[in-house]
Amino acid sequence: MNEQAYILAFDQGTTSCRSILFDSKFSIVDISQLEIEQHYPHDAWVEQDAEEIYQTQVKTAHDVLQKTGVKPSEVAGIGITNQRESFVVWDKHTGKPVHPCIVWQDRRTATKCDAMAKQEISHIIRRKTGLLSDPYFSGTKLQWLLEHVLGAKGKAENGDYLFGTIDTWLIWKLSGGKFHITDVSNASRTLLFNIHTLDWDDELMEYFDVPRAMLPRVVDSSGQLAKTQPSIFGGVPIPITGIAGDQQSALYGQICHQPGMVKNTCGTGAFVLMNVGNRCPVTQDDGLLRTVAWRINGKLTYALEGSVFFAGATIKWMQKNLQLFNSPQESEEIAASVPDTAGVYFVPAFAGLGTPYWDPGARGTIIGLTQAAGKAHVVRAGLESLAYQVQDVIQIMQKTSDLKVVDLRVDGGVSENKFFLQFLSDISGVKVIKPEITETTALGAAFLAAQGSDICNEDDINRYWSASLSYIPHMSESKRNFLHNQWKRAVERSRRWYVE
Repeated sequence: MNEQAYILAFDQGTTSCRSILFDSKFSIVDISQLEIEQHYPHDAWVEQDAEEIYQTQVKTAHDVLQKTGVKPSEVAGIGITNQRESFVVWDKHTGKPVHPCIVWQDRRTATKCDAMAKQEISHIIRRKTGLLSDPYFSGTKLQWLLEHVLGAKGKAENGDYLFGTIDTWLIWKLSGGKFHITDVSNASRTLLFNIHTLDWDDELMEYFDVPRAMLPRVVDSSGQLAKTQPSIFGGVPIPITGIAGDQQSALYGQICHQPGMVKNTCGTGAFVLMNVGNRCPVTQDDGLLRTVAWRINGKLTYALEGSVFFAGATIKWMQKNLQLFNSPQESEEIAASVPDTAGVYFVPAFAGLGTPYWDPGARGTIIGLTQAAGKAHVVRAGLESLAYQVQDVIQIMQKTSDLKVVDLRVDGGVSENKFFLQFLSDISGVKVIKPEITETTALGAAFLAAQGSDICNEDDINRYWSASLSYIPHMSESKRNFLHNQWKRAVERSRRWYVE
């Protein structure tokens, strides 16, 4: 990599915008971060100000360059990673959003999705997109917007209103409206993109009543993709050379470039992704999502994805609601103070269960309590629940893909908890690796951007990833199977509890 080159990663998340500057050896030079507001106009609705997202992202970029003294001309490329399913619709003539950004957490179309799940269209969606009929994805909410914003349908058909996930919105604004693009990883999260033909799907567009004229052009995840208008960075246009949705970017940043490699980003929730190569596993009722991981130089990579709703949020709940400890760090010490959970299992289904169950009616359960159980056993059971949920996903991934997981690469806030990492290794039976650089989402965007700038290749990138900690399993197979089977029994008792 050119010793004088820097890569600027835009990490646009659900609650903040960050700009991270990497040097020629992919070390972090500096980070700038600013929070963004979320708005809740109605129950289960979640919105953001799209203009605030753009302005905040640009402000962090200016800030990190100013703090480091790096000139825009020294930045070889910008890599963008983003909250994947959130989207914006805007007027291409004025550049103004016609409605607030609808965030991936928004569930205003839940009733419609419930109805869809009982119809043939759900099978068509599953087969073509690899996704489920769920408001998590943007298709039903885009349909809602076109129906509820006056005149939007006609303007969309004429190409006057444009649609984009957050990467698309940022690039359109950064380029002064010259580029209306998205990459394959973000397109694959919309319910509108066929992950086999790699194009917007006519049948799905007709079903959701979304005109092709408003959809962006789909490009590779790495390459000379766009340029910023010169006025944004002191008269210097900076190439945009990498794009990927946040979880796919983390997979790339963890150097999971070969089939069978798995990463687990464990923050508020946990996202487990497995690289499955250039062939998408056949659709089946396994609770896993099929998604496009990335496309580089026309070479496509798919991933299997599993979602755990409550990971770090479980620790926070034990701290705030039950007041079992004063800080997340303290939970590690308390859990390690007892040899086991004394038969206690904690299923943190506070808002249902994700992969592989997809049961919105499941509710949180603590079971197996006896007089021998105390605070430490409940805390330990809570931390163990994170590992059990990840193992549920890994187990089904191996069966679906027919690939054996050799190691599991972890990042996210919960990866600071050593008790969790060791128990995850024990219950999964695989080595768990924590990388030296834990900003893997931004690092993945930087890797993609560096390749797209032609200043390094994949072999170069592999040399810049290193492990900081590794955990190997110590548990016997018989004990592992017993504990996991008991966990599954606890899960069954938590399921289908809530009835509306």
